Amino acid sequence: MNTETKRKRKASARPWLLVLALLVVGIAYSAVAPSQSSADTEMTQQIAEGKALFDVSCSSCHGLNGEGQSAGPSLVGVGAASVDFQMGTGRMPATRGEAQIPTRQNVYTQEQIDAIAAYVATFGPGPAIPEQSQYDPEGLTEEEIARGGALFRANCSACHGIIGGGGAMPEGKRAPSLADTEAVHIWEAVRSGPQQMPMFSKEVLQDDDVREIIGYINNANEQPRYGGLGLGDHGPVTEGLWIFILGIGGLAIIAGWIAKKGARAR
Repeated sequence: MNTETKRKRKASARPWLLVLALLVVGIAYSAVAPSQSSADTEMTQQIAEGKALFDVSCSSCHGLNGEGQSAGPSLVGVGAASVDFQMGTGRMPATRGEAQIPTRQNVYTQEQIDAIAAYVATFGPGPAIPEQSQYDPEGLTEEEIARGGALFRANCSACHGIIGGGGAMPEGKRAPSLADTEAVHIWEAVRSGPQQMPMFSKEVLQDDDVREIIGYINNANEQPRYGGLGLGDHGPVTEGLWIFILGIGGLAIIAGWIAKKGARAR
């Protein structure tokens, strides 16, 4: 076999060697690469469903990529918890711009909210929707509930009232009542800081702290009312105001009536 023939055979064998090498690499990669689990597949489908809903219901205000527009703030980094709170309480989608977006009847199913929350979570890291063990106050002791009351009075009562009855704030805003708010939404509000509410990180309030606060709110609103008006459960400031208006005002009216009657008698 001459040298020219050997060269031709080597040249014709090179493409086959390349194909064989690629085949070996492909088989080796498929053997060591992690296979996609059913959970990953479901998450991918959930995010795709969430994107479709977001494009129809949310993008007109928040932008196609959640970057924010004049009608709505950026959603980058707000996390799934913020979406679950805003949509779960019916605040979003908002019907119109207001100083305080009110709660209303929710128009989405929980599955749809979870899908949109999963999609928004891809915009950037943020608080996730909590597990039930993080917010469920079941099993708290009396001492833990009392500690939750102390934490609530120190961090929340200035806006929400002494037992969470709500209260007025500047510029037409209002801290809502917590009496009928679900425990998961209280937890999400603490972590996401909706509207004018500050966000409390785990460095400020740990999960056990928030759980104890929720236990206090539930316990306070479950107490029987033995008589009298609650006056919105706004605490001693409101009660003192009404005592001043009715008590001192009533005494002033009576004193004026007695003075007029005495002057006529003379």
